[in-house]
Amino acid sequence: MPTLPWKRAIVVGASSGMGEVIARRLAASGCKTALIARRESELNALRDALNAENEAPIAFAYPHDVAHTHEVNALFARITQDLGGLDLIVYASGVMPPVGPQEYDIEKDALMIEVNVTGAVAWLNEAAARFGKAKSGTIVGISSVAGDRGRTTGPVYGASKAFLNTYLEALRNRVARHGVKVVTVKPGPVKTPMTQGLGKLPFIISADEAADTILAAAALGVHTVYVPQKWRTIMAVIRAIPSPIFRYLNI
Repeated sequence: MPTLPWKRAIVVGASSGMGEVIARRLAASGCKTALIARRESELNALRDALNAENEAPIAFAYPHDVAHTHEVNALFARITQDLGGLDLIVYASGVMPPVGPQEYDIEKDALMIEVNVTGAVAWLNEAAARFGKAKSGTIVGISSVAGDRGRTTGPVYGASKAFLNTYLEALRNRVARHGVKVVTVKPGPVKTPMTQGLGKLPFIISADEAADTILAAAALGVHTVYVPQKWRTIMAVIRAIPSPIFRYLNI
């Protein structure tokens, strides 16, 4: 993995999973890191652990529920002031409640839209506006291979990730001309609390492996990265399956 180039970062969804490992990697590289998540006790424990490994505070906790988008503008301004600027933002928040094959639950669906879509837009809009003016910065959005095709399992989860893919592409087209990098991350299954209890999943990898791949791609400014890379070929094949056939396949 190349040397991490960032000095000040925000990680949204830092209390567990890929977000937590990414925050650990950033802090270990000497990057001042703002930790954002809803679970205050886990967030504070991570902050304390990271700061215990450094002579001066390197991690800062900001408890926040991404569904509360009205808080983002003021909180973003406070964080960037506390950090003394911003070079990187990683949106790692995401939810995927279990949805049965014949289940249509608007409460579960609304939660996924709030966290996976609206929360991402609220935070990354702020970053894009700031980075566009500064003519530098890196935006990383963690999406999923689930957004590449409409499957019978988890319709709204997949749709929320498809939205994120298109939104990140649009941000890239807006701010790339100003020197800003926007990285779309499409992981397959990763060993995180989200995937616990889902049984045997294909090509599942650790959160550590996923985080290293994500940060390496972001440091290089890769537009879209599949995690692991074998999913790029797999999803190319899946996208090529004609719709009349695909609807009958359990993939």
